Amino acid sequence: MKLTRNPLILAVTIAVAACTTSSTTNDVNMTTTTSTAAPAPVAETTPPPPPPAPAPAPADQNPLLAPWTGPYGGVPPFDKVKVSDFKPALEAAMAENLAEIDQIANNPEPPTFQNTIAALEKSGRTLDRVGTIFGIWSSTMSDDDFQPVELEMAPKLSEFGDKVTQNEPLFKRIEAVYNAPEKASLTPEQQRLTWLYYTNFARSGARADAESKKRLVTINQQLAELYTKFAQNVLADEKDRYVTLDSEADLAGLTDSIRSGAAAAAEAKGLKGKWVIANTRSAIEPFLTYSDRRDLREKAWRMFVNRGDNGDAHDNNQIITDILRLRAERAHLLGYKTHAHWRLENSMAKTPERAIELMEAVWKPAVGRVREEVRDMQAVADKEGAHIKIEPWDYRYYAEKVRKAKYALDQNEVKQYLQLDKMRDAIFWVAGELFNFKFTSVEGVPVYQPDVRVWEVTDKTTGRHIGLWYFDPYARAGKQSGAWMNAYRNQQKFDTDITTIVSNNANFVKGAPGQPLLISWDDATTMFHEFGHALHGLSSNVNYPSVSGTAVFRDYVEFPSQLLEHWLPTKEVLQRFAVNVKGEPIPQKLVDRIKSAATFNEGFRTVEYLSSAIVDMKLHLAGDQKIDPDAFEKQTLAELGMPHEIVMRHRTPQFLHVFAGDGYSAGYYSYLWADVLTADAAEAFAEAPGGFYDQGVAQRLRQYIFTVGNTVDPAEGYKAFRGRDPKIDALMRKRGFPVPGATVRVTIPKQ
Repeated sequence: MKLTRNPLILAVTIAVAACTTSSTTNDVNMTTTTSTAAPAPVAETTPPPPPPAPAPAPADQNPLLAPWTGPYGGVPPFDKVKVSDFKPALEAAMAENLAEIDQIANNPEPPTFQNTIAALEKSGRTLDRVGTIFGIWSSTMSDDDFQPVELEMAPKLSEFGDKVTQNEPLFKRIEAVYNAPEKASLTPEQQRLTWLYYTNFARSGARADAESKKRLVTINQQLAELYTKFAQNVLADEKDRYVTLDSEADLAGLTDSIRSGAAAAAEAKGLKGKWVIANTRSAIEPFLTYSDRRDLREKAWRMFVNRGDNGDAHDNNQIITDILRLRAERAHLLGYKTHAHWRLENSMAKTPERAIELMEAVWKPAVGRVREEVRDMQAVADKEGAHIKIEPWDYRYYAEKVRKAKYALDQNEVKQYLQLDKMRDAIFWVAGELFNFKFTSVEGVPVYQPDVRVWEVTDKTTGRHIGLWYFDPYARAGKQSGAWMNAYRNQQKFDTDITTIVSNNANFVKGAPGQPLLISWDDATTMFHEFGHALHGLSSNVNYPSVSGTAVFRDYVEFPSQLLEHWLPTKEVLQRFAVNVKGEPIPQKLVDRIKSAATFNEGFRTVEYLSSAIVDMKLHLAGDQKIDPDAFEKQTLAELGMPHEIVMRHRTPQFLHVFAGDGYSAGYYSYLWADVLTADAAEAFAEAPGGFYDQGVAQRLRQYIFTVGNTVDPAEGYKAFRGRDPKIDALMRKRGFPVPGATVRVTIPKQ
């Protein structure tokens, strides 16, 4: 998940889009039926009443409104943040920005790029700063004090955005610049930026009639509030529901690291002497993989897949119904057949039909592979005399047994060589080899939580300052689960040279103090993935902030991040950084087994992801029909022939990508679309003389992909890098699926 400056520009909606990990992807959930699990046990202690909230600072003293000061071009004042300051700061920043907008809109001079488009790029900087910190609190520090403020401000921020995009004099000036013959004399980047402004304002209703505009304002405010409630409901279920393990017998099969994390989680909840499996992916997936207790696996699985779907105060089903209804109405008012058609117009795919065509091409071979995987697992269960039929809560457990039997590969054997700190050093090293970046830890920079650390990024050759990288690695109460990248400040240089600030965020479960934290191969892959987003932001070399870094099409933004995953298994990384606590490197025989098992369980990973993506798309192609989310999900999966042994990676009641904001709505297919580019681009490196460290291919990657932001059409940028359109063949090879008989090129329509 990530936050970037929206090219709707100052129509800021501070919504946290849930982008979770990897190309395969490392988000997870699935179900063909609606489970009816009882709530997991919760701690019965009564917390003391919270202290009174501090009074907000006077407007002229509110630290959130001040320009960022200090080194590196200024840094966020995290040490001065009080929740009580958010509301007045946001209101003051919105008022300031509207005054700036009015000045631009009512400029008596004829509209030009400089006095309209560039002027808009300069405006709203106070709101950018305040909104950035507000978004960080929403995703990482969301406590009982913050959530009411978030809920109150969501519709106000939406209303602000509509005031900008519905400002008729402003849109007329943008339209005049867009249609002016003088546009041809602008630089390509300026022309692209002008197109973005015009297109995004028009797509947001700038050309609608007065009655439609009024209704759009209401819809957007209602949606903003619903998105916030949806996210808060999921967070509540993740915080308040957990599985308590009472005895050693309940720990059967669990590794020392899982036990240690569960003990720490229990102690944090006042249950010292017990163990707690939290209702988050980082806790649930290892438990489902290793627990010998089938009854507890089922209990944990049901708890996890039913987040937001328990028929209580935090149930999200009615919220989803309302969101879908409002989105359908909004699309109609804007002149589109469905919300999906509106969302994909500004994407690489361009239409829902093209996205579905790709998903269907991969779905059938993926389901076929699942059938093979289930047969292998059932054979193991039968041989052990388990007398069971493989169910969703068995899949990870028996898949691990099959992995050991087929490839002599135990994830715990691999895990001992994957220390979190060493993997962090590995991503730094790769950044140095491919991008010439150097990362240096810095002290004294304010952070919002003690576990967060900061690094300065410089050019290895010249020492030039590139930006800052913040790392927030651990799970905690009030932090959304998953992994994501944020942009705190986007690179720009059109009026002054401003460097970027980015962050990576994860949810690793802390173990025993002083002990190295061991992570799984999937976790290490996720680190590389999210760091790919960070490198995309750090590499940016453009003039205007609205086209900077990761501010690209949704189905393109995952391409750079998914591509970086391919560097983890390279021998250069593993030989240097995959070492155990004794400093011994990972044996080459183990590396060989990892590579031979590269496509193992790919049916599971692809089906659980694709089922979520297809349900997302079909929900938003349903138009204005009233949707019962659970029933729609069940029917759609049945029509797809969803294997009953798997559930969607994200069931609809907890699908933050889609229902906590517009970010990935009708857009979860993006991971697959981007992986077509990823697999094809990875083969460019594999075929090069220098392999994955070939400097010629790396230079093209930087020049045409990582540095250009949204200054060029991504289809053109990719073709310049690769020399041709991408082929789906590479994706099928990467996943171990049959390659189509004839080479299939993915021809991407140009803008």
